[in-house]
Amino acid sequence: MTTNLTLDFIKGLPKAELHLHLEGTLEPDLKLKLAQKNKVDIGQTTIEEVQASYQFDSLPSFLNIYYPAMNVLQDEEDFYELAMAYLKNAKEQGIKRAELFFDPQAHTTRGVSFETVINGYYRAIEESDTLGISADLIMCFLRDMSAESAEETLQQALPYKDKFIAVGLDSDEKGNPPSKFAKVFAEAREAGLKLTMHCDIDQENSIEHIRQVIEDIKVDRIDHGTNIVEDQKLVDYVNEHNIGLTSCPVSNGFVVDDMKGKEIIELLEQGVKVTVNSDDPAYFQSYISDDLFALATKYDMTKEQIVQLAKNSFEISWISEEEKNNYLTMIDEYVANN
Repeated sequence: MTTNLTLDFIKGLPKAELHLHLEGTLEPDLKLKLAQKNKVDIGQTTIEEVQASYQFDSLPSFLNIYYPAMNVLQDEEDFYELAMAYLKNAKEQGIKRAELFFDPQAHTTRGVSFETVINGYYRAIEESDTLGISADLIMCFLRDMSAESAEETLQQALPYKDKFIAVGLDSDEKGNPPSKFAKVFAEAREAGLKLTMHCDIDQENSIEHIRQVIEDIKVDRIDHGTNIVEDQKLVDYVNEHNIGLTSCPVSNGFVVDDMKGKEIIELLEQGVKVTVNSDDPAYFQSYISDDLFALATKYDMTKEQIVQLAKNSFEISWISEEEKNNYLTMIDEYVANN
């Protein structure tokens, strides 16, 4: 491997995280603490037992653990504490910009108000600059719920539009194509919000879903999406339209036993703005620098390739051109001195 491509170098490398589910940052110690505080029976009484429960081998089995864990999040302070815990960790990971997913339907369906969720998360966003991080929220719809539920959620959210910058689409993709949500995404764009959608790896009709996302719905970014290498026309399309991909190699390895490193490198070599992110780091035991280091190690990547992934993360982030240029200069200065 290239000299100096160490975990310490990668941690210090300025980077943006663009694919991070706040609910997926619920570390075992915080889960247990909130369960005890809110008197929620989670079936575990020690941190070790909580850690042992984080076991899965597919997207559905992961989601079966992921959603019930959210029951410990009850009041505004809980959501604030969860987001602040992530942001403090992000600082140690060299993250300078974070665009963070949250899933309101996972909470409103169990009786927690939308206001409680977004106000708790947004309090942490407001304090992110004290950690040297620029941060914003992305509200996601759960694709295994109805399009009507997504519409209701958007209407709930619009009065709080000053507290998030985009909408996304996540959860179980099987039988839930992007086209199911075309109307609500069109309404979100009309409201001035950015658009992104998950195109999970190795799904049924994966290429058709990617086509719908970029050609029909016209998203600004794709989450995951590395199956796009199977169709050169679609690769050319995202290149031409500067549509970035937010890949998550370690979570890929858990869900389908393949980090998709070859695909990430192929996209990188074609000039596609592909990035590396941590997805649900508490569950996959890997934060963004760990993902980058694991990818670099397994695929013998060069320092230049890793630096380009970091640059891509700012180039496809939803910030001003001036801010992007400042972060890119920051990367160049870091590399020159390390």
